[in-house]
Amino acid sequence: MIALPEHWNFKRRPARENMVCGPAWRFTVLTPRLIRLEYTEQGRFEDRASQRVLNRDFPPVAFTTQESETELVMTTEYLRLVYDKKRFSPQGLSITLSGGFTNKPWHYGESSATLGGTVRTLDEADGAVPLDPGLLSTQGFALLDDSDSLLLTDDQWVAPRAQGLIDLYFFGYGRDYKACLKDFFTLAGGVPLLPRYALGNWWSRYHKYTDESYRALIRRFEAEQLPFTVAVVDMDWHLVDIDPQYGSGWTGYTWNRDFFPDPEGFLAWLHEQGLRVTLNVHPAEGIRGHEECYRAMAARLGVDAEAETPIPFDCSDPAFMRSYFEEVHHPLEDGGVDFWWIDWQQGTVTKTPGLDPLWMLNHYHYLDSARRGKRPLIFSRYAGIGSHRYPVGFSGDTMVTWASLAFQPYFTATASNVGYGWWSHDIGGHMRGIHDDELMTRWVQFGVFSPINRLHSTSNQFNTKEPWGFASPAGQIIGDFLRLRHRLIPYLYSMNRRASREGEPLMQPLYYAEPYQEEAYRVPNEYYFGTEFLCCPITRPMDPIAQAASFRAWIPPGLWIDFFTGISYTGGRLLELWRGLETFPLLVKAGGIVPLTDRGPSARDGRINGVDNPTALEVAVFPGGSGAFTLWEDEGDGPLDDQSWTATVFTLDWENRRFTIAPCVACGGPPTAVLPAARDWRLTFRSWAESRAVVAIDGKPVSVATEYDTHRSVLTVHVPGVPVSSEVSVLFDRMQLAVNPIEEWAFQFLRKTRLEFDLMEAVFHVIKGQTDPAQALASLFAMDIPAPVFSALCEIATCRGGVWGPRA
Repeated sequence: MIALPEHWNFKRRPARENMVCGPAWRFTVLTPRLIRLEYTEQGRFEDRASQRVLNRDFPPVAFTTQESETELVMTTEYLRLVYDKKRFSPQGLSITLSGGFTNKPWHYGESSATLGGTVRTLDEADGAVPLDPGLLSTQGFALLDDSDSLLLTDDQWVAPRAQGLIDLYFFGYGRDYKACLKDFFTLAGGVPLLPRYALGNWWSRYHKYTDESYRALIRRFEAEQLPFTVAVVDMDWHLVDIDPQYGSGWTGYTWNRDFFPDPEGFLAWLHEQGLRVTLNVHPAEGIRGHEECYRAMAARLGVDAEAETPIPFDCSDPAFMRSYFEEVHHPLEDGGVDFWWIDWQQGTVTKTPGLDPLWMLNHYHYLDSARRGKRPLIFSRYAGIGSHRYPVGFSGDTMVTWASLAFQPYFTATASNVGYGWWSHDIGGHMRGIHDDELMTRWVQFGVFSPINRLHSTSNQFNTKEPWGFASPAGQIIGDFLRLRHRLIPYLYSMNRRASREGEPLMQPLYYAEPYQEEAYRVPNEYYFGTEFLCCPITRPMDPIAQAASFRAWIPPGLWIDFFTGISYTGGRLLELWRGLETFPLLVKAGGIVPLTDRGPSARDGRINGVDNPTALEVAVFPGGSGAFTLWEDEGDGPLDDQSWTATVFTLDWENRRFTIAPCVACGGPPTAVLPAARDWRLTFRSWAESRAVVAIDGKPVSVATEYDTHRSVLTVHVPGVPVSSEVSVLFDRMQLAVNPIEEWAFQFLRKTRLEFDLMEAVFHVIKGQTDPAQALASLFAMDIPAPVFSALCEIATCRGGVWGPRA
């Protein structure tokens, strides 16, 4: 076979321990809760890695065996396997979870009702679609069937399995969902670290852009102070209107120089603006005679170039695949393309039975994208379990409807159940639908708090996503959220590292943290967004009378504070949360700490789109308890094995009234190799009762500017020009959570409603005259108030134990 590039090699490790074998069966105890089950009549077992499983070399596990001529019993700390030593059957193979989790054993052939996984695409979805099974189940077990996946060979290629082999993985983790995922990542390969630029805003549109029009768009974004980090150019970058003798123009690799006379200059200019570039490709039609790369491909593959014989796309042929990269993609990459949007829509069949062309494209494009020493990245659809190794996921072309939006938070969080944590949606929807300012605003709010925020729309001059195309206040709100996304990059990048190093997806369903709390399973669109945020994205239109929209939430136990409004809530209950168009319910736990790029350009050279580690940072701190956060930073786009990390630890010590920024610690090389020498800190203590702050740098008190916003209950402390190797501490004369001003919030809510004025006055009179929320709500319930308005008043009155305060 043709030699393939060494950088196409994937690390894999076969099992060496914990195996119990018979003539036709083999069991491998990978962990006390994960067992591999194999059966083959030929007695030849498979040790090579597969498309789904890379590593079986787990540490030794303590287990016992009891064996007779007709039975094998294996027992670990959590599982008990009983096997009759015959061909696998429901009667002869069972596994029971220990510890009383369930009295019902699993029998071979039974499936588990899992909590769902994800699906290949949302193309043409208008609302919910069925999901493939996941790895997590309230029943305590799930199965991964690897019997039909292809094998990864030592020469960087794939090979079919022997027929008749049964190869199963039994996950018996009870409801320890995070442990299950982490062991899955050990088995199947971890989540790669994304480059820093991938976490900003992406601009995309299916549109016949030209060099001139695309530059004008980017300049307009800059004038509007709208930061973007990735420029997506859909298929019209290449020749589309071609001679029919070559087929359609859907597949293409030759720049349309009528639109882009100087492609390298265009891409270089985008790079100068701080943008990375991805181009759309539809590979299915292969390489045709009109392409600039055709003759080089033909020479490599022995095709008659003079006859312009078409070169079909054949991902089962290693010679084609090597030429496909080296003759087609590498020259375009050398010209400035950063990564590829692989838009495969042509099914799952190749010349090799069981070989999915989408998987092949994802696998080899991802590996090949590392050849230039940068962090690998692709943009493509999901190709089954194991696809988490090839980020980022493209979910496909959805409808512009509320139903599409309403499905996406659940869909995105649930994908974490198979480790697939980096979905990217067409924010705002792709096609059909109508222009709806409210729908677009809510979609962007979700997009900003989703893994990848990419605006996109189909080829229609009326369907576009520039914020200035939406009426006020929607356009302004959309712009504000896009700016917020860019400011969140320090937080998101730290969560990116957490996902890669600790196996903790960015978006997590609530049942990850509260697996035995039934309410956690009843709020499918509510999710954790990293360590600090609890997101409740609004996915329904506003009530016309309340002039607000709702989210029915379960607030976990503890104290929670709204990131935008400062409202504090006691948890452990269900509550309907109401918001106007300008925000959505975004809660931060007590003691939460959120680092953000401070307002203004983040790059050291002042580019609005820059993603360099910032010189100026805001740290938002939330009261009510102690907390800590580690800000992780590195070069941002280096090789995956680069160890040049720096860690800056923020600590809130509630009991001792102190907030601390520890000196930056480098994990390889000096901190200033990846950080500025000094930083300006803007510390915002939110929902904070007014107090006096004393600041010290390396233990020496310093005079700094502070201000207190009484309306928003925010104390701001400015500490400029601090060396990253120095400690900053803030000592307070008192630490206290700000009072929820119930009357003020009720007044502001009521004045925006469409209630009759007299009813509005009567409602406010009741609220103003009561100090007990229960009595106030009882009185309001007896009045003729529309249900949405009453529900919103319930939220205001009971947000934190009914703490009442006067209007400001």
